[in-house]
Amino acid sequence: MAGEKMLKFTTVSRDMPEKRPPDLRNQDFGEIYAEFARDKAAEQSSRCSQCGVPYCQSHCPLHNNIPDWLRLTAEGRLQEAYEVSQATNTFPEICGRICPQDRLCEGNCVIEQSGHGTVTIGSVEKYITDTAFAEGWVKPIRPYAERTESVGIIGAGPGGLAAADALRRQGVQVTVYDRYDRGGGLMTYGIPGFKLEKDVVMKRMAQLEDGGVAFRLNCTVGEDISFDAIRGTHDAVIIATGVYKTRELDNHGSDADGIVRAIDYLTASNKVSFGDTVEEFDSGELNAAGKKVVVVGGGDTAMDCVRTAIRQGATSVKCLYRRDRMNMPGSQREVANAEEEGVEFVWLSAPKMFVDNAAEMNIETPAPISGPLRGVVVDKMRLGQPDATGRQSPELIAGAHYVEEADLVIKALGFEPEDLPALWGVDGLEVTRWGTVKADFTTGKTSLDGVFAVGDIVRGASLVVWAIRDGRDCAAAILDYLNQSDAVAAE
Repeated sequence: MAGEKMLKFTTVSRDMPEKRPPDLRNQDFGEIYAEFARDKAAEQSSRCSQCGVPYCQSHCPLHNNIPDWLRLTAEGRLQEAYEVSQATNTFPEICGRICPQDRLCEGNCVIEQSGHGTVTIGSVEKYITDTAFAEGWVKPIRPYAERTESVGIIGAGPGGLAAADALRRQGVQVTVYDRYDRGGGLMTYGIPGFKLEKDVVMKRMAQLEDGGVAFRLNCTVGEDISFDAIRGTHDAVIIATGVYKTRELDNHGSDADGIVRAIDYLTASNKVSFGDTVEEFDSGELNAAGKKVVVVGGGDTAMDCVRTAIRQGATSVKCLYRRDRMNMPGSQREVANAEEEGVEFVWLSAPKMFVDNAAEMNIETPAPISGPLRGVVVDKMRLGQPDATGRQSPELIAGAHYVEEADLVIKALGFEPEDLPALWGVDGLEVTRWGTVKADFTTGKTSLDGVFAVGDIVRGASLVVWAIRDGRDCAAAILDYLNQSDAVAAE
């Protein structure tokens, strides 16, 4: 096919894949964006300016060769485009769906800065890899030669799986241990299907298993197997557990029935989407159907919760966030999608207390919660001086509160690391003052010889793309470590 000329951003407008209407997409958990057609993907790729300093690439944690695979797509050379994309990204079909491109590659696109509208990088990335799977271009993992060394990976999330992929391609024997019954971590149980359909993750899991990666699922370290046992079994160990401890509310009544953790709520919903029986969902505890729902938080997890509640049939869904829209940490694209689907955002608001009888509450001397949750007393806030991060700190407006009726409150305030040294009974594993594992950011090396750590357990709650970057970098460091060990043993 003759190559398409690039630099068409002055004559071709930015165009996203068609989005299903809100009144249809909020009835199911299917992805909301349609697939690009071949001609449309080529057209949108041709808008790339092929700039000499590609800020899209430099602002991608994986430094993907974005201009190269956009040019190849514009020229119709899709298999080559996939190979270039796959060279730097273990899971491009996942990043194309869930990366916050508006904050990373697309947000730093040169033609966006010049007022022409960014190239639709994420949608093209998704299209390239989906096409590769459909055409059979995604090849099985077949190492050129097998190695005798083995690596144990604790956690089957994006960081652990990226490391497993890279190590297995070099012939290293890899075993992944995970507490859940399916691999994928938050990609499987934390992110709803309307953002990432589960068959996409399961295809990569199948590729890893077919390539020789062994999985020990339903395996909780510290209970079903000790960390020392894993360390004694393998030549190196990677800690890739992620962060799952929910930040809690300490308001009056925060232990009432009807107040649940976001991770429990999303996991139940995703398990149901697999066809699993979930007792807490069937009982209504983790099901928003017919309820007035309030979600507390402003990140991407909060967005996943409000949009899930809409699809489960909640009678109303409101999101409380203590700052304003411009200071919200979640993706603005997700906020817009949620609003289209019927979610109401209550800005500059924070929970004061929870009550079981909103009509007879007494704010000054609240009675203990004795019945079902009925409402949230909400404090109104204003933005004051910037905090240490530069963001304006929310301040309470004295006396400005009201009652928001609620049958279900979902806590989506973010995640913190679990106390791994205590949970696993490990001496010598150093952690930071935030509880994350202290590790070198490039290699993942920890204070224990042969033990590495990657992803959120090192960075704190972060993005899937950063976990993939960490996993790939750590795999390279482990290969060096194994090679050095072999050299010492040969002397």
